[in-house]
Amino acid sequence: MMERFRDQKLIHKKYVLQILLKVKELLDAECSLVDLAIPDEGHYTVCGDVHGQFYDLLHIFEINGRPSATNPYVFNGDFVDRGSFSLEVVTTLFALKASGAAIHLNRGNHETKNMSKIYGFEGEVRYKHDATVLALFHECFQGLPLACVIEKKVFVTHGGLSSDDGVTLDDVRAVDRGREPPDAGLMCDLLWSDPQAADGRSPSKRGVGLSFGPDVTKRFLEKNDLSLVVRSHEVRDQGYELEHGGLLVTVFSAPNYCDAMGNKGAFLHLDKGLEPKFTTYDAVPHPPVRPMAYASSPFGL
Repeated sequence: MMERFRDQKLIHKKYVLQILLKVKELLDAECSLVDLAIPDEGHYTVCGDVHGQFYDLLHIFEINGRPSATNPYVFNGDFVDRGSFSLEVVTTLFALKASGAAIHLNRGNHETKNMSKIYGFEGEVRYKHDATVLALFHECFQGLPLACVIEKKVFVTHGGLSSDDGVTLDDVRAVDRGREPPDAGLMCDLLWSDPQAADGRSPSKRGVGLSFGPDVTKRFLEKNDLSLVVRSHEVRDQGYELEHGGLLVTVFSAPNYCDAMGNKGAFLHLDKGLEPKFTTYDAVPHPPVRPMAYASSPFGL
């Protein structure tokens, strides 16, 4: 299937629907927060936003290997939108999960109806398949967990932390995620928030979620007996950045984002020592289909 996609060929709609029905069943059985264990002789690979850059996803698998028992993956949301091969990206990730591969998928703020309507995924799926396939994708998106915890110590979520200092992992686990995100509250914060350099909290430049400082990260980690927050959601020039005194990492896996930013992509490895080790890479060539080719707006978050 990946080779068909590489050659710009689709798979039949009936196979897409089979993949979606199977992955929906698997996702619906998961909690909003999933506990993950690092294999004894391996590591976890954590990837950030891919944003429809299918050929860069293939490059990740080429340099890091495909998901396996000793090389399980977390993809930390925003599989779709912006890049114009979003269908290929998310179908590949869902097919891997449906086949039993060692892959965990968190929801991002773009795995939502309102974002995908504006930033390309809806138009792309309607163009390449139809509204029935689109509707089932959105049902699957609503089943995506909001976070995972690796080895009971590393908290991985797409956006960031909450507006409430009292939030526990059990609170995240109990979120009713099977819906479109609200404009405020814990679910919204996990998908949308960003770190800031100054202590405290402030309104987000995005107009949704919030910005949170190093003191907020420190209190959350201490309250929940954690050592690190890994999040994505924002482009970084080197593909990653250690922030908040090393207590928080941003990882972003879409190099030369939107064919315009010139950034590197990155992923990280976590072994039993839980010290993140980063790999960076440059964008690879892709067919001449511009980013946002199926989008209804040239602007976005």
